[in-house]
Order: sequence, then C-alpha cells, then structure tokens
Amino acid sequence: MQVWHAMHNSSLETPGHNFQGQLLLLTILIGAVFGLTTCDHPSTPQVAFDHARQTFIRGNLVQSQEEADRGYQRFQISSPEWAWKFRILEAESMMWRGMSKQVLVLLDSTMLPLTESDAIVPSLTLQGVAHAHLHEFSEAERKLDAAEQLCKGSSNPDCGGVIRARGVLAWEHGKFTPAQQYFEKALTFARNNGDRFLEATALLNLGAAFLQEEHFDEAIDSSDSARQLATLLQANEIEQSALGNLGWAYYSIGNSETALGLFVDAEKRAMVLGDVIDQVRWSTTVGYIYLDKQNFSAAERSYQQGLDLAKQINSKGDVFNALTSLALTSEQTGKLEEANQYADQAFAMAREDSNRHDELYPLLVKARVYAEQHDSTNSEHLFRKVEQDPANTVSLKWEAEHELARLYESENHADSAEQEYRASLTTFETARSSLQHEESELPFLTNASRIYDDYIHFLVAEGKTDRALQVADYSRARTLAEGLGFLQKGTTFSPAALNAQDVARRAGGTILFYSLGEKQSYLWAITSRKTSLFSLPPASEIDAIVQRYRKALLGPQDVLETANADGAALYRMLVEPAKSMLKNGKILIIPDGSLNGLNFETLLIAQPKLHYWIEDATISNANSLRLLSLSKTPSNKENGKLLLIGDPISPNSEYGELPKAALEMENIEKHFASTDRTTYARSQATTAAYLTSKPEQFSYIHFVAHGTASRLSPLDSAVVLSQSPGYSLAQTDSYKLYARDIIRHPLHADLVTISTCLSAGTRSYTGEGLVGLSWAFLRAGAHNVVGALWEVNDTSTPPLMDQFYAELKKGRSPDAALRAAKLSLLNSAGSFRKPFYWAPFQLYSGS
Repeated sequence: MQVWHAMHNSSLETPGHNFQGQLLLLTILIGAVFGLTTCDHPSTPQVAFDHARQTFIRGNLVQSQEEADRGYQRFQISSPEWAWKFRILEAESMMWRGMSKQVLVLLDSTMLPLTESDAIVPSLTLQGVAHAHLHEFSEAERKLDAAEQLCKGSSNPDCGGVIRARGVLAWEHGKFTPAQQYFEKALTFARNNGDRFLEATALLNLGAAFLQEEHFDEAIDSSDSARQLATLLQANEIEQSALGNLGWAYYSIGNSETALGLFVDAEKRAMVLGDVIDQVRWSTTVGYIYLDKQNFSAAERSYQQGLDLAKQINSKGDVFNALTSLALTSEQTGKLEEANQYADQAFAMAREDSNRHDELYPLLVKARVYAEQHDSTNSEHLFRKVEQDPANTVSLKWEAEHELARLYESENHADSAEQEYRASLTTFETARSSLQHEESELPFLTNASRIYDDYIHFLVAEGKTDRALQVADYSRARTLAEGLGFLQKGTTFSPAALNAQDVARRAGGTILFYSLGEKQSYLWAITSRKTSLFSLPPASEIDAIVQRYRKALLGPQDVLETANADGAALYRMLVEPAKSMLKNGKILIIPDGSLNGLNFETLLIAQPKLHYWIEDATISNANSLRLLSLSKTPSNKENGKLLLIGDPISPNSEYGELPKAALEMENIEKHFASTDRTTYARSQATTAAYLTSKPEQFSYIHFVAHGTASRLSPLDSAVVLSQSPGYSLAQTDSYKLYARDIIRHPLHADLVTISTCLSAGTRSYTGEGLVGLSWAFLRAGAHNVVGALWEVNDTSTPPLMDQFYAELKKGRSPDAALRAAKLSLLNSAGSFRKPFYWAPFQLYSGS
C-alpha cells in the first residue's frame, strides 16, 4: 500500500516580460505501508483491500475512498489491524483530493491498533504531510521527527515514505535544494527495495525539484521517466501529474505549443479520473499561455477560478499562485490598485511562512506598478531588491534586470539602461549555458525574445544602428552555430565584432536582414559598400499579411492573375524601402518570425507590369550573418559524387506509393556518370542505407520520398523510406530517417536536396527559424540545402529537378540553378506556372 500526496508550489518563470504565478506540481508521497500478501489474515479483507488499493493506484480517488471507508466499517470489530489499513488508504485518497484538514480529523478520530506497531509510521507520515500542506510547519516537523525515530535501524518499507515526506515539507517551506536531496534519497530507497510506485513518484517529485531550480533538461528527463513508469504500472494519477509537470518544463524552456498540448492532455485525464481539482488546476495553467498571447480576460478568468477553488480546499500554495498571477494580470491591464492589493495579499502569505523566495514575485509586481505610476525611486528600489536577493532564481534575476533597463530607458539614463540590458542578457546566457539537450536549446531563446526586442529598439533610438544589428545577429542561429562548432556556449552576453559589409562582399550580393518587434520592426539592407536601416511595421501587422498571402499561394487561384493585394503589399513593405540597393540581382534573406515561412520569390512587383520578384532576382535564405561569414564557396565539381535515395516501398497505408518518384530519380541520375553515383531505390531505400553509406563522402545528396514535419518536436521530423529488413515489432518506425539521427552524421556536401513535403519544417523558433529536415542537414554540415515550405507536387517536381541538375552541371551555383529551374516552370504553359508548383522549394545557405 502506498501513501500519495498532491503537492504544489509557487514559482514564476520569466520569458520576456511574462512571469507565471503558479507552478503546479502534482507530486506523490509513496512508501510501502503494508504488504499485499498476509497469510495470517483471512482472504476476505485481503481481497477487499487489494481491490480498493488498485482502485486508488489507478486514480479513482472517490471510489477508493468509499471502498476504504466500507472496509474500515466492516472490519473494525472483527479485524482491527485490517480496519486500520483501510483507514490509512481512506486518508491517502482524501490527501490526493486536497482534503488535508479532513485527513487530520480522520486519523485523530481513529484508534490505533496496539498490535500493529508498523501502522504508526504511515499514520505519522500522513499527518506530517497534511500539516506541511497546510503550512503548519512546526507540527509537521514534530510528526515526521517521531516517524524517523521509529525508522532508525528498521527495515520497514514505510520509511521510504518518511524520506519523501521530508522532501514535501522542505518544498512547502520553500527550501528547494534540501527537497531535491530528500527526493533523491527516496528514489535510491525505492530502487534498493524494489518499490516501483515509490520510484515513480520520487522521479516525479525530483523532476519538479529540477524544474524549480531551473535545471530544465533534468526536469524533462525525470518527469518523462516518471510518466513512462506510471504508464507501465497503470498508475493513472501519477501519469496525469507527470504530463502536467512535463508541460511546465516545456513551458519554462519557451516551448508553449508543446506545453499547451501536455496541459490539455493532463486536464482530459483528470476529467476521466473524476479528479475535479486537478482538472481545474491544469485548465488554469492555460492562463499563462493566454497571458503570453495578451488575452488578459481569458487569463484573468482562469486565475480567478483557480483562486476560488484553492480557497475552498484551503490550499495555501494555490491561493498564493492565483493571487500573484492576478496581480500581474491586473498590472498589465492597467488596474494598478487591484494589482497592488493582490500583490500585498500574496506577499503577506509568503512572509507569514518565512518563504523569502515567494516574497520576491509580488515584490516584482509592485515594482512594475510603481514604474507605471512614474515612481522611479520606489520602482528602482524594489527591482534592485529582487535582482540582488540570494533567494531569487536566474529567470527572476534577468526579469528584474530587464525591468531596470526599461525603467532607466524611460528616464533617459542611457548608460544605465545599456548596462542593465547587457546584464539581463548575461544572466539569461547563464541559464542557457546549463542546457545540455539540443531540443531544449532550440526554444529557449523565446524566454529572452522581449529583452532582445527592447534592447534592439533602444540601440536604434540611440542611433547605434550597427550595434543593434550586431545584437540582433547574435540572437540568430545560436543552436545551429554552436552545434557546428562555430560558436562556444558561454555565461556572458558577448556579441563578437561583425563586418556586415564584408559578409555581403563575400556573399556576392545584397543581404536583407529582418528583425520583427512588438512595437517596431527593422530591415537592415547590407551591400559591400554600405549598411542602411529601414523601419517596418510591428510584427503583428506583418504576420497577418504573411499568413493571408501564404494561404492564397496554396489556394486554387493564381495570385498573379488575381493581382493579389497582399503579395504586392509585402513587397512594398519588406523590400521596396531598400530597392536602390538591389542592383546586382543576388539577394540573401535573413528572415525573422513569420517571414521564415514566406518565399520572397513569390512577392509581387507592380512595375513595369505585375510580376514575381523571382523574375528580377536570385533569392536564397540564410540563418545569420555570422554563419554567412563562415560559409564556403560550393565546389560545383562536375564529377562530384551523388547519393540518391528514394522511391521507397510504402511502409504502411499512411504513406502511399509515389508514382513519379522513379522518373525523378532517372532524371537526376542521367546528370552523373555511373561511377559517380550511388543509388538506393525501392527496398534498398532504407534508413540504414543512408546511415551506413558514409554520407560525408558525397558532394550531392538527394531524397525522393514522403516526409513528415513535427511541430511539437521538430527533431522528430523524418524522411519516410522503406522498412528496414528484419525489423522487430519494437522497431516499427525503422522506415523513418529522423532529423535527430541526421545531425549525428557529419556532412561535407555542397548540396542536399530533400524532395519531400514540408521538409523545411513547420515550426519556427525565435532566432533559429524553421527547424525541420532542412535545418538538420545544415546542422550536419551541408553547405546548401533545398527544402520545401509546403506539399510537393508529384507531377511538377521531376521536370523541375531535371532542370535544376542540368543547370548545376553547367557550373551554376545552387541558388542560380534553382532559380533557372523554377523559371522554366513559371514560363511554361499550363498550371505549373502557379507558385504552388515551383515556390515550395527554397534554398538555405549554410556554413
């Protein structure tokens, strides 16, 4: 039997201006209370108890509570020892339902069977946890001290629960490092004693502790391990809690989209379990995503609902979280008096519990209120207190520094503002440097996006446009550059000097570098002779037009024939300001935000007659000025080796046969001598074939297959090939060449072409751009990659690729060759003139 406890705490992560007022941690305190096989007892209570316990483990808390109560009533006279076991199980079920006060009343009113001394430990443990949950810390200490005394020199399996309870108490007291240490001890105890339930919940709580200490990789690993073990054990409540905690971990690294899916999943599972409290709690967490999207009314409703429920169950941690979140929402909507009231209430609660860590969040809100009221003295004092307090977190520190920078900027103290902007980004780099997983690094820059936005805007306003470009470029393609070894991860904000005009000279064209901001966007146009800055509309205005135009490009009508207004408006907005600098016709786009999903070649120019920009210029994309400065000139060897993989056998009904794939491969093969090409087709076109072919030896690599693009986990994007021979049931996805596998095999290819749908990816990360198969091949070291922004047409692609390779063999560069191939379709008769057929393919220049 196990003791379970629902636990939560207060924490505010701080992506940009946002912080979150609640970190809900549903954690479980488990220790083996009684064995499941007791030959000395009659089978009837054993069978009844086992059923009630299994009901409890599967998360049916109301039913397990009712069954346990019936068991207690039935056996309290005939078998007091069994009756007590039922009573403990009833108390556990109530604890999980958030009924801490009722747990204390229940256990105090029940007479302990004198013949069952082992019952004392779980009883004391439960009471200690209940008191901790109610923030009655002295009484919690007393109960757990007594339980520990009984555990000295004992082999009682319940003692693992006592260790876990110590962690819960430390957690509720705001002492997170000791809590983590207790959870680690509990995990060791569980594994040494073969207690899988205690192991699952120790992993869950350990993941929560890592999250609180902002060790996000470890938080994801521990929480996911808890989820997997809970699934194996059919411990639905643990699984539901682990999903929610994973949501918090992903939210904390800036991956709101994945977090939202996990929160919704956890909420649905809580609903199935009849766990109304957790259902509302996970629903409330969506409020933080509403807040990020500035949907303040929806966020406020979520927080108020959470506050009302937390008061009903007397959950002080949830009350604090809701108050702090409401304070922030009120401040951001200009309700300054309400914000102060909520913040004062939250601060008083934290002060009453001597929890300095929790005091800092309402202090930050109050500092913001003072700033809104133009009380710079009090505002600066409180921001500085939060920044310098040893109890703060790294994210809280960078938020306070960011707010100080904005305060100084508003007071025209430029030097002080500059210092604080750089300090906040250095603090952010300290947090980023602790990440070990590439998948955590990809979204993490989102947390600093508003700091960069404000800092760039500040530098431009100060007339420091070159430095603003340097800062903007420093935020670009960080994960890509670090993975390729061109940039070292560090704990300071230190953009290297960059000669943008020299980069443009080496690239042989004009660079258009975009930075989209909340209030103002910018375009730097860079040639070998000069750099010019142009102001653009806010990101929201640009985003709306981009989304409409992209939808039109995929629609049934020809945007040229209909003179689509959005295509022309985007050209006027994004390109025309720099028109005088576009003389030589070669353009490299370094996009930002929604522009990552826009093919600039399709923009419409009105004069002398309406036409696409591709007809005037050779356009390709790059990730950053830094990477462009390191790029190598493609060799364009006429005898460069080709690796051609495609026309796979359909692995299942989800991916049909590609009737024109063989033709596309034949069109490509004819441009290479038989001695210079290696082809894997049909059953030979497997993941293993690529990975074992020594792909680093090829100048050209080309895939003709289906592709998948994962939004939630872009490194799960894959080229769909034939099923590997001899695969087992555990390897049912062996037909997928995943992006995460691609990046592990270094390349030297001049060109990789991925003739699959959505190979450029569907998820754009702040600073990193679209991450999918194209990004993965760049990350592996390819100098140029051709990927697709949308679905690839099976009929138009073979002739396009035929022309593409014919142009390459004439000695043209990849960007010029791809443009020529696209123009061959654009100038043809019939439907292939539409950009739907030629524009999905986009060239990305790498290192």
